[in-house]
Parts: sequence; structure tokens; C-alpha cells
Amino acid sequence: MYDLIIVGAGPSGIFTALELIRKGSDKKILIVEKGKSVEQRKCPKAKTGKCMNCKPCNITTGFSGAGAFSDGKLSLSYEVGGELPDLIGADKAQSLIDYTDKIYLEFGAETKVEGIGQTERVKEIRKRAIKANLKLVDCPIRHLGTEKAQKLYYDIEQFLLSHGVEILYSSECNDIILEGDVCKGVVVGDKEFFGKDIVIATGRRGADWLEKICAKYDIAHKPGTVDIGVRVEVRNEVMEEVNEVLYESKLIGYPRPFKNKVRTFCQNPGGFVAQENYDNDLAVVNGHSYKNLKSANTNLAILCSHNFTEPFNQPIAYAQKVGELTNMLGAGKIMVQRYGDILDGKRTWEKELSQSNVKPTLKDAVAGDITSAMPYRAMTNIINFIQAVDCVVPGFASNETLLYSPELKFYSNKIKMNEKLETNVKHLYCLGDSSGWTRGLMMASVMGVHLAHHLLEEASL
Repeated sequence: MYDLIIVGAGPSGIFTALELIRKGSDKKILIVEKGKSVEQRKCPKAKTGKCMNCKPCNITTGFSGAGAFSDGKLSLSYEVGGELPDLIGADKAQSLIDYTDKIYLEFGAETKVEGIGQTERVKEIRKRAIKANLKLVDCPIRHLGTEKAQKLYYDIEQFLLSHGVEILYSSECNDIILEGDVCKGVVVGDKEFFGKDIVIATGRRGADWLEKICAKYDIAHKPGTVDIGVRVEVRNEVMEEVNEVLYESKLIGYPRPFKNKVRTFCQNPGGFVAQENYDNDLAVVNGHSYKNLKSANTNLAILCSHNFTEPFNQPIAYAQKVGELTNMLGAGKIMVQRYGDILDGKRTWEKELSQSNVKPTLKDAVAGDITSAMPYRAMTNIINFIQAVDCVVPGFASNETLLYSPELKFYSNKIKMNEKLETNVKHLYCLGDSSGWTRGLMMASVMGVHLAHHLLEEASL
């Protein structure tokens, strides 16, 4: 019997436990994690040169979750990171970001904040964005770097263990246990674990599982957003001004004719494009960014948000089908195509890539035609958005610009919760990207801190 059971050792679950301990709580806490401890998370591709299709993927599962092993960026503005401010209020969200940022600093986060102190140059970039019908969100960023993030989360992991938190690694939660409208525990393998409060914090990797749990137990929710897009790679010279002034250019647009929300995400100056694998053998593209190891390229995601209406209620399955079709064309690997070839209506060939200024940092990506698998609506949005970004960053829409596919972000159906983050099932809470309310490391961490504060308040009553 535990006071608190947390399913998932991503940032939201970690920071729930961490803040409880920091505030002197003596709660008996169990964390159930599908992946490995942070020190055992190793991607064999570094040695083999190709994805070994580990199950589960060491990049996306394990202590600290997927985000920390991608780029390790902490966005320090409430305007970035999802819709949590809509649930708890913008002022509260910003206050919690400032508070949580100090916790990261306590555990060794980089003290330098990127994207501040160059007001006039930011104004010039914003003018160009406005002219292109784009919104620039100049969000301060604390960049941990993939390697430093691993060290930081290792220290947090050891802190939790040294303070009595139990962590079950390589353990998959199969189900939750309900008695009436009260959640009593979880099922892990063939064992049952009971707790006073249950937290689901399974991240994007657990979105499909959580969707089924919501349907099974009538957990109130509404269809969530899925992001379908590409990972764009250009030479550092093209992004030089934006990289220097903002580090990460967060641009948002609603290109015609469909006017879906399209945005840039996860920009990695001098970074590397990477492949991630889901358990159903779905290969998706992402980007890494290190503090010391640098490439000649900058990569970033361009994501088109899809919100579906009745009667359709399977947005995650829809995005997965798009990814599966792309994987089929790429023989199970990530596909890459030059932007100019897309406009010319032709596939890209390996010989053409070898002659380009932009050399792919994902060495085993397959040159081909991503438009054969990408839905027309999404592809049209992406093309028009790239042309708009070219007004802000001249050269972005170069013929040699590389587009990798599929870049997919699965967010759970948005769970209906009160301000205390409790679902309609008593003592059941949902956090982080699995809740449908957050995107990224900082806001997920904030959600964990917020829940910890409410649990502490209840304990004091």
C-alpha cells in the first residue's frame, strides 16, 4: 500500500515526487516506469550506425522521458508548452515556471539563458514575421544539452532513491484498479499495487494506452490534437541570425487555404536529426542538440495541428497511419527529400543529396518522396509555411533545404480535470503530455510541481 503511485518517470511524474520530498513529505511513493534507469539508457546506434529497433526505445522511454534525451531545452515562458495556463491561469503558470526553473538550477542546469538581451534585433525579426503573417514568440530558453540533461536527471534520480522513493524499471502498467468511481491502484504485469492517489504521467509514448483506459473507465476527455509534420534541416549559415538572437525561433502561422495552426518546434542549432522508434515498429524523426558536439546544420520541426470533429474520435490512430505509410515507402526508415524536388514534383535521389550544400546528419535516412505519404492538407500547409518563414529567414526555402518525415507528436485526448488536476475518477490524476495539456519539458515539470502542492495542501487539512 502506497500513499502515491506514479505511472511514468517523465518530467511531470519526477517533479511530483521531487517537490513532495523537497517540502518534507513522508509519503510512501512508487514510480512505475516502462523503460530503464537514466544511466542505462543507451542508444546502440552510436556504435552500430543504424537503428536496432530496441523495445522499448531507449531514446523515448526510461527515467526522464523522451524530451530530455532529445534536446534538453527548458522554455521559460507560459506562452510556450501547451494549454496548462488555460486550466490554472497564465499568472499561476508563469509563477510555477519561475519556481520550477530554480529547482532545475539546484540540480545543475545551465545558468545561461538563451534568447534575451537583444531587444532591437528581436524587433527586426518580429517585423519580418508580421510581414509574413507569422507570430514570433520570443521565449527565453535554458538549454541543458542532451548530455548535460542526462547528468542532471541522473542526480534527480539518485536524490529520489536516496529519499525512499521506489522505482520499478522495465515495468509496464497494464491497467488501473477502480472501485466504483474511486481509483485504488494499478496493475503491473501480474501484480496489483494499491495507493491512496494514482497519477498517470505516461507522456506521448503512453497516449495510445491512455486513450484506451479513458474509453474503458469513462474517464472524461475530449479528442486531442495530433501534430503531423516534418523535420527541416538547413545550413547553420541560413539560421545564423535567429540562432544568435533567439536560439530558438518559435514561429506560428495559419497559412491559406486551410488555416490550420502550423508552428516551428524544437530548434537545434548545430544539432543532429535522429530516429526514434515506437513499440509498434513506427519510426519517427526528431532532433538532438548537444552542448559540445556540433554539426554544420540547424534542424527544427514544422508541425501542422489537426483537430478532428465528430464523428471521428481516433486522432492518434490517424497520425500513426500517416507514419506507417511513410515508413512503408522508406523500407522502415526515415525518408528525406529536398524542398526544391517537392516543388518540382519529383523524388530526391542519393546522388543529388551528395552534391548538395546541406549534408544530412541522419546518415541512414532514405532519399525519396515524402509527398507520396503525407496528406494533401498537411503538405500544402507545410509548403506554404516554409515560404512564409523564408521571409523571416532568407534562404530557408532553398531548393536544398531537407525535409525528413514523419515527424509526429501524439498527445493524449485532453483529459477533463479540475484546477487540482483530478479527473472525474476520484484520486486519479493525469499529468504532462499524457494529459493533453502540456508540450515539452518545462510545462510538464510545472504540472508535477503544481500537483505536489495540492497534495501537500490536502495532507495538511
